[in-house]
Amino acid sequence: MLKIGDALPSATVYEYIEVEGNGCSLGPNAFDVAKEAAGKKIAIFALPGAYTPTCSAQHLPGYVRTAEELKAAGVDEIWCLSVNDAFVMGAWGRENAAGGKVRMMADGSADFTRAVDMVLDLTAKGLGVRSQRYSMLVDDGVVKTLNVEGPGKFEVSDAATMLSQARG
Repeated sequence: MLKIGDALPSATVYEYIEVEGNGCSLGPNAFDVAKEAAGKKIAIFALPGAYTPTCSAQHLPGYVRTAEELKAAGVDEIWCLSVNDAFVMGAWGRENAAGGKVRMMADGSADFTRAVDMVLDLTAKGLGVRSQRYSMLVDDGVVKTLNVEGPGKFEVSDAATMLSQARG
């Protein structure tokens, strides 16, 4: 499992781009996590799925609300990562006013989730392979803090904890 001090692996995630420009086309664009994290301080939070209860009511909205405070604390970008496709992540981000605040990163095939060993197998509940709920502060591609939730919990990966760690 990923731990503090580890470098993020090279894995592809996708982001639905609403406006063409800056080398990105309209629609899903592929990004290599390791390359995209280089030279940046990033707050990454991962969750089991877009539109799921805790993720929609608390996890994503908390980061949207505290985005400016996180950036004032030195965070360059905030990423929401889920094992969903880029179209779903883009729509979920629009519905939660995440634009310009939180990058909605799709790990549709769970490549990144597998690479960091954070798979949550929910096939018995009809949800397939998902990501565990966690957050991490990454500086120049290296994990500085890591907050992994226990099964069914939402206690340490929230935006307030991340803000405290970013200010830390």
